[in-house]
Amino acid sequence: MIYDIAIIGGGIVGLATALKIQKARPGLKIALLEKEDQLAKHQTGNNSGVIHSGLYYKPGSLKATNCIGGYHELIKFCAEEKIPFEITGKVVVATRERQKPLLDKLYERGIQNGLEGTKYISVDELKEYEPHCVGVAALHVPQTGIVDYYKVALAYGRKIIQNGGEIFLNHKVLEIKQQNGVNYIETSKRTIESSLVINCAGLYSDKIAQMSEREPIDVKIIPFRGEYFKLKKDREFLVKNLIYPVPDPNFPFLGVHFTRMMKGGVEAGPNAVLAFRREGYKKSQINLKELAESLAWPGFQKVAAKYWQTGFGEMYRSFSKAAFTKALQELIPEIQQTDLVEGGAGVRAQACDRNGGLLDDFFIRESTHAIHVLNAPSPAATSSLAIGGTVAELALKRFD
Repeated sequence: MIYDIAIIGGGIVGLATALKIQKARPGLKIALLEKEDQLAKHQTGNNSGVIHSGLYYKPGSLKATNCIGGYHELIKFCAEEKIPFEITGKVVVATRERQKPLLDKLYERGIQNGLEGTKYISVDELKEYEPHCVGVAALHVPQTGIVDYYKVALAYGRKIIQNGGEIFLNHKVLEIKQQNGVNYIETSKRTIESSLVINCAGLYSDKIAQMSEREPIDVKIIPFRGEYFKLKKDREFLVKNLIYPVPDPNFPFLGVHFTRMMKGGVEAGPNAVLAFRREGYKKSQINLKELAESLAWPGFQKVAAKYWQTGFGEMYRSFSKAAFTKALQELIPEIQQTDLVEGGAGVRAQACDRNGGLLDDFFIRESTHAIHVLNAPSPAATSSLAIGGTVAELALKRFD
């Protein structure tokens, strides 16, 4: 049997893409391949659970348009499928005077991206939203919320099966060849044949792309581990909803924050350190081959040379609970080391080009026989249905 489309990757983006294709063209035969024994095990399953509003992203970028569109689609989907979610709002807090111009830029982006209700709040008003938080200036963003993205992804998967799609677990892709317009995808279980490959493999998306393409793709996935602490139960009162710092424009994904979780509890973090393997959720998990590939990539070497101090600071916080606590105290001075217990960790698939650019926007590349989603970090979960729609549109043009 030759499938019309084979989607590689059972995370939230791959699942949303399958769902969108099914909705637009129910007659197409779709196979979704996942190397693990369950869906959404990696980036999706280790997500912080924030429903992002679209505040941070450059107006007109794929991140901005897909986040804002995906936000509304996600909320509608959760309401229809009875998946618990909550629109909590969040505060973004400048803790130093020099951060105020960056806060102003954030506000301008929010307005340009169509966020209604985003407003400056005074220091006194900040205390009304988050009584234990301190700062010199702040924004309140009412659209932000929380959800369990693992439950969302599983709901996508159920609907794919209900709609006649096929999901193959434990099918690790080993090789991809093309012959006479057909992709032959060799997996650990069998060979799948398809007219089109859609690569949503996340942490291994560059590897899958290189299997499929003859020319170098000139993008490498660099894995960054984000480590969290949790507040002890009797200290969760320190955080009402979500508290974020003003982001570093060079590394917008850095900056520890506080997040009330849909499944209960409050997370504090993350930091961001180079993971020593692509799925390295602990410091002890090392894959020498994958680590060597990251360190040898010219783009990563340029990033490391330019921002070594930032990287050292993140690594120091990874090994020092006292340093991690100090970073959290910028926002909530009452936080003490004894308030924190070890939480989980996630690994971010960050695409880096050969020239040392950490790709900020979503990045999708097409070839004659494949579509590759090569950069889909946060807010990909919030944006999933919109990204899925974008990829589906590219795919369906080939079947007109």
